Parts: sequence; C-alpha cells; structure tokens
Amino acid sequence: MSAYVIADVEVVNPERYADYTAGVPATLEPYGGRFLVRGGATEMIEGDWRPRRLVVIEFPSTDAARRWYESPEYQAILGIRHEAANARLIIAEGAA
Repeated sequence: MSAYVIADVEVVNPERYADYTAGVPATLEPYGGRFLVRGGATEMIEGDWRPRRLVVIEFPSTDAARRWYESPEYQAILGIRHEAANARLIIAEGAA
C-alpha cells in the first residue's frame, strides 16, 4: 500500500533551505520516493489550515517512507532543514 510523507514547511532562511532542497531528490530514489507536491500554490477552500510550503512525497509503503526518513543519506541533510525551516511532517497510508 502506498504511503505519503506530508509536510507543512515554514521556510525561515530561503538560501539555506535551497541547499536542503537540492539534496533531497537523491535521497528519495533508493526508497522509491517521488514528489507529488513540492511547494506550489495552495488555495484554502475549507477550514483554517494555512500551509506555508506544502510537500507530498509518495512511497511504495509506510516502511519505505520510514526507511527513507531514517536513512543515513537523508539524516545527513536533515540538519540543514532544521536550520532553515520549521516543519511538521506525517506519514499517511494510502487507499488499499
């Protein structure tokens, strides 16, 4: 079953965040991850959620998403994101 990493990111240092975003794609490939949404425009149609930069990454499974997040490759660049942005991330399972 597919799984999705969904992130709401508030970028506080755009230059440093660019270093992070440049490194992420190479970390996804070994785990079957691919971007579905990566910071495009959003439109509020209901409720009060105001995402700043919305990111959705699809993985073949929850296990693959967790392995990516915990991987040495991603952990090597995660500190850059922590320096450059405030983020909330979840892993959500897709439809069966």
